[in-house]
Amino acid sequence: MLNEKGKSRTIAAAKAGMDAKTARKYLRDGKLPSQIKSTHDWKTRKDPFEEDWPAILEMLDINPGLEGKTIFEYLQNATPGQYQDNQLRTLQRKLKYWRATEGPAKEVYFAQKHYPGELCASDFTHMSSLGITIRGEMFKHLVYHFVLTYSNWETFTICNSESFESLSAGLQNALWEVGRVPARHRSDRMSAAVNKDCNPETFTRNYRSLLRHYGITPERTNVRAAHENGDVETSHRHFKRAVSQALMLRGSKEFHSIAEYEQFLRRIAGQLNAGRSERFAEELSVLRMLPARRFNDHKIIDNIKVGKSSTIHLQHNTYSVHSRLIGEKVQARIYVDYIDIWYAQKQVERIKRLSGESKHRINYRHIIDWLVRKPGAFENYRYKEDLFPSSWFRMAYDWLRSNMTLQANRQYVRILYCAAKEGQSVTENAIRYLLEQDKEITALNVQHLIGRQNSIPLATDVVVETNSLESYDALLEEVTCYG
Repeated sequence: MLNEKGKSRTIAAAKAGMDAKTARKYLRDGKLPSQIKSTHDWKTRKDPFEEDWPAILEMLDINPGLEGKTIFEYLQNATPGQYQDNQLRTLQRKLKYWRATEGPAKEVYFAQKHYPGELCASDFTHMSSLGITIRGEMFKHLVYHFVLTYSNWETFTICNSESFESLSAGLQNALWEVGRVPARHRSDRMSAAVNKDCNPETFTRNYRSLLRHYGITPERTNVRAAHENGDVETSHRHFKRAVSQALMLRGSKEFHSIAEYEQFLRRIAGQLNAGRSERFAEELSVLRMLPARRFNDHKIIDNIKVGKSSTIHLQHNTYSVHSRLIGEKVQARIYVDYIDIWYAQKQVERIKRLSGESKHRINYRHIIDWLVRKPGAFENYRYKEDLFPSSWFRMAYDWLRSNMTLQANRQYVRILYCAAKEGQSVTENAIRYLLEQDKEITALNVQHLIGRQNSIPLATDVVVETNSLESYDALLEEVTCYG
């Protein structure tokens, strides 16, 4: 441009910031600098892997997933001293170029269109990493996460493990919260739940029966293909992030109860769903009606024999039942959070369900009638730790071991018998009083204090005496005299 305005080439080159010879070259060629730049397609140094490259290609042909570091370590072992550690990056660049130009085709992800009311997706996600505590104890749990894929409307159910009971309860809770039913349900292969059930055929039969009850068509993703259930996987991340941020604002991860924690999560889910109301309304308009009732969301196990230790074994855990049932066969109905024990078509017990395996839950009330007759069995009882209903009972036992070594087990078992017959709370109050007053803790003293507590009338027991008519006559006569 400067040259066209009549300036000399030297001045024009100087104003353009280049040498005059360079300017003459560009004018002679009639091309811009970017147009005459040559492509660097020659090697500046010898390829150190040229000799072994055919062998490397054979390895990649057998297993294209081999990483550069694995191949490099193989070459170092096969030809000691030929390759140095600083040549690893060279091989990795060479493999990267080969994969991009000659390697196998990579998996393609095909974006899918979603239609209102067609598909829902669900999966379990672990929440323990958030560090939630209930009354000071770490709350290890999962969340069954349900998503309508068109609107991304979501809800959840807290559960202890991946099982059919958790899946059934979570899915049904979600459907009844929505108030409608979609056409299809997508999930992964639920291997953890199937393995926990220990019977894939039974799990599949129950799962299909559940979906058939609601008229839903099942869909499953392929093995190791989490992206095929991408809607719920993405919702996992967003939901956990929202919970983590809300906990930071709250300033504490401590909750008084699971119910309080659940309400906290419900508020977060409500906030997330608030921005999806329009598309959710579209889904509601095309979703189908719910059936008249819920599907039975529990598993039934029949003919469970109660052992001589007054225990039963369910799903790799041990539970106690009343000693009256020893030798009998009972039925267990396993729900998400509890287990009902039935005998002769009658429910005889409800037990809080354990999470995990190789655990035990022993209720001292079930075995105390015979334990009080065999106090010596307490010392080495396998489930001894379950027989301390609270920390006060544990402190009472520790006091007995320190002060009444020979009679400690006998005295503690008798105190436990008092708790079973008179009530755990009043027995605990008696233990607390004796410890605070530094008095001797014996079953007799505990019984004496319980008797005193029972003899004190309640504040609501108000006694109103009825006055006689003569007292009213005397009062009237007194008023007349002084009137």
